[in-house]
Amino acid sequence: QLQLVESGGDLVQPGGSLRLSCTASGFTLDYYSVGWFRQAPGKGREGVSVISTDGGTTNYLDSVKGRFTISRDNAKNMVYLLMNNLKPDDTAVYYCAADRGWSPFLEESDYDYWGQGTQVTVAS
Repeated sequence: QLQLVESGGDLVQPGGSLRLSCTASGFTLDYYSVGWFRQAPGKGREGVSVISTDGGTTNYLDSVKGRFTISRDNAKNMVYLLMNNLKPDDTAVYYCAADRGWSPFLEESDYDYWGQGTQVTVAS
């Protein structure tokens, strides 16, 4: 079965940091660009960040630029999202998704595989 699995979500205080991880089961991520999306309570899902297959190209939602960093380790079949200076508005379920192609625009329809999500809560 082909699937993505996220981990690393937690409750963290404002200003804190978390690192989310995404791994693939049943396939290798080497040939996929990978995006992180999030869905806050009562809101639609939005694209947060995307990384190309070789890690050389990335893109970010404006509100997370300078705070979040996406990276990947193809040898470990892993993609990461390091989130610093977290804010209450970052509270959401975070999903990773894999795209056989490449687009910097984080359109959900481009993505072929999705994980189940991991909860990030930023609160004091």
